[in-house]
Amino acid sequence: MKIFCVANQKGGVGKTTTSVNLAASLASQGQRVLLIDLDPQGNATMGSGIDKSACETTVYDVLVNGAEIADAVVKAEAAGYDVVPSNRELAGAEVELVALESREKRLKHALEAIDGKYDFVLIDCPPALSLLTLNGLCSANGVIIPMQCEYFALEGLSDLVNTIKQVHANLNRDLKVIGLLRVMFDPRVTLQQQVSKQLEQHFGDKVFNAVIPRNVRLAEAPSYGLPGIVFDRASRGAQAYLQFGTEMIERIRTL
Repeated sequence: MKIFCVANQKGGVGKTTTSVNLAASLASQGQRVLLIDLDPQGNATMGSGIDKSACETTVYDVLVNGAEIADAVVKAEAAGYDVVPSNRELAGAEVELVALESREKRLKHALEAIDGKYDFVLIDCPPALSLLTLNGLCSANGVIIPMQCEYFALEGLSDLVNTIKQVHANLNRDLKVIGLLRVMFDPRVTLQQQVSKQLEQHFGDKVFNAVIPRNVRLAEAPSYGLPGIVFDRASRGAQAYLQFGTEMIERIRTL
């Protein structure tokens, strides 16, 4: 069972879109996938077609109350993968976790109970380097970093890479950067092309070949409670995420 965080402390960079569409892409290629929504906004839950207010057991119960992760799993019927949902309750977990024992490894211990049940576990992290994100990083084998090709994104990237190095050194020796995914890419913008080239020069084969274009159909999909690749499989965005899923499976074989 391979566990991956989709993380970037900058908001609005397509973490949830990437988490949901990668989960659906992997599931469509016969992989058993679990998506864990670690963001209090619960967007990955809703984007998978699950009513977050109707969930009896959520990731909050797993982290704070020690509930079994299997009891929190909900099927995303249309998309073909499982979800551990999240809702507003999780916002309070930050404070409550501080007082708990081994607070940064609560998710890691919970996941041990379902080891082998899935091929891929994807964790959609909140847009902050918080205790929730730390729980994700401590339980993961690797990090997928979605990023826009613009100047400020490069600034934030170095912070995130440093955090990953610290977690690797102190809390999780398995953790590594699996790759950088260029999202919301518009080839007509010269700056984006330049930043994209800089990324390739600096990070080499850590940059995924798949590039996710700016795409209206991907943006529309969550309002229907569907991943983009289920909502409109033929769209450019969906095709790019399908390619990304294939690349991800290949990359795991070589790890």
